[in-house]
Amino acid sequence: MSDNKNLTQGNILTSLIKFALPVLAAMFLQSLYGGVDLLVVGQFAETADVSGVATGSQLMHTATMVVTGLAIGLTIFVGQKIGERNEEEAGKAVGAGVVLFLIIGVILTMFLAFSANVISGLMKAPEEAFVQTTQYIRICGIGAVFIVAYNVLGAVFRGIGDSRTPLLTVCIACVLNIIADLIFVAALGLGAAGAAIATVISQAFSVVISLVIISRKKLPFKFSRSFIRFDKRLIAHELRLGVPIALQELLVGFSFLLIQVIVNSIDVVASAGVGVAQKVCVFILLVPSSFGQAMAAFVAQNMGARQADRAKKALICGILISLAVGLVIGTFTFIRGDILAGIFSKDAAVIAGAHDYLKAYAIDTLLTAIMFCYVGYYNGCGKTMFVMIQGIVGALCVRVPIVFLMSRIEGASLFMIGLGTPASTFVQVLLCLGYGLWLKKQNTKKQLQS
Repeated sequence: MSDNKNLTQGNILTSLIKFALPVLAAMFLQSLYGGVDLLVVGQFAETADVSGVATGSQLMHTATMVVTGLAIGLTIFVGQKIGERNEEEAGKAVGAGVVLFLIIGVILTMFLAFSANVISGLMKAPEEAFVQTTQYIRICGIGAVFIVAYNVLGAVFRGIGDSRTPLLTVCIACVLNIIADLIFVAALGLGAAGAAIATVISQAFSVVISLVIISRKKLPFKFSRSFIRFDKRLIAHELRLGVPIALQELLVGFSFLLIQVIVNSIDVVASAGVGVAQKVCVFILLVPSSFGQAMAAFVAQNMGARQADRAKKALICGILISLAVGLVIGTFTFIRGDILAGIFSKDAAVIAGAHDYLKAYAIDTLLTAIMFCYVGYYNGCGKTMFVMIQGIVGALCVRVPIVFLMSRIEGASLFMIGLGTPASTFVQVLLCLGYGLWLKKQNTKKQLQS
């Protein structure tokens, strides 16, 4: 039976939840790539290794999010063509996307592999953890081509309404990652380098599994090897949709890298503490993140089918569900964030620092419930330029300045530094709401003129 979903029909709430749940599960397991690395290193290696993995994985997370942003352009384009019932164009879009991302994968791999030492210096990796940070970045960089390949395949699956297959592949790969971490870190004592090796192996395996599945799957569009070519027109359209999202992800990721750089300059404990907290943050924000990604595919298909009202109702459903979950998770994180941090480290000082930083993110769980869903909605509508602008404003005009100013205060706590994130999200929510009102007025004017 085919897992492809026509998201333009059926009950909106049920369809959105059924599509979003596998996305949530897949994102949870994908987050375990870096999370398991830090967890195992935190239990079986030294604080320097924890700092190395924390800093290195923050960089790799940024790189992954940039690739994911570009891939969302492919998801939107394929989803729109399927909604329009233009099967051949959807297949050609996938073929052009394969060529585009192959080029990107090779460039990213070479850059990270050969620049790891320089990158560690720019990120001000603590002296005690410099070697570990460099090793983690270099080894993961060598496997960057697999990160790109996995995200492209995931984009294709989501574009055709199939969120279950990416879940299956990442589930298998995650289990392999855990086993490999225990072998290379716990048994062989390779520390940060062992964690990186385990990550690359698991990512490569997930790509192989995805290729096997997609080769045997009945696709809702025409596809042949002749479609895999450098089609300037299709690639330009995919980049027009994906580049603004990718640029936003790059600058948002850069703002978090700056935070890591600032705390790296404090000491190795603060570096490890924020690194641990950032890993916890990925998990506590999974629900709004997954609804944001699911929203993009859901809205893209419905806008392609000219069902704008259905897309707007999906936005409201996504926000309400994310807010309810965010309230529960945020409250627990603020009160007992030390329990969550303790999963990734056995050092009491690191746990205390992470909890202090997490209190700021507890506030952010409510704000991201609104912001991520709106971002997914606007991406699905093809309004990726606005998504880029609001992301840049939040990252560079709010988050970075606040973090910098807080860090200049003598005796500033990690909670004070962390407040830059909810502050930036609040501004982004206001921008999303304002843009929605502006679009509504524009549509009203068009209707009156016609």
